[in-house]
Amino acid sequence: QVHVVESGGGSVQPGESLTLACELTGFSFSNGFVGWFRQTPGKEREGVAAIYAFGVDLRYANSVRGRFAISLDRAASTIYLQMSNLQPADTATYYCAADGKSTWRDPLVAAEYQFWGQGTQVIVSS
Repeated sequence: QVHVVESGGGSVQPGESLTLACELTGFSFSNGFVGWFRQTPGKEREGVAAIYAFGVDLRYANSVRGRFAISLDRAASTIYLQMSNLQPADTATYYCAADGKSTWRDPLVAAEYQFWGQGTQVIVSS
């Protein structure tokens, strides 16, 4: 069983930065993707960024490309999402998800993932 725990959320002002962390236990990092998603009330969960288990394949949503960076520390079994130049539109609950399968259609689609964390809230407001 894979256990996913997010941390690092908080409240920031527009233009500021924040880094989220996703710690995985029970995930082998031999295959699959780990992704970051976000969701606001009444909206579908949106894929933000995803990284292949070996860290060589990175995916980003157009809305965050150039501002967010996903990275992997395999030794610590932790995936980071560095978010810069945050805007009010980035306000959401951010979720980390993992799945070790070998066949993928789109790692930025929530339905592709089996294991999810409880989420961490990010608020961007002046």
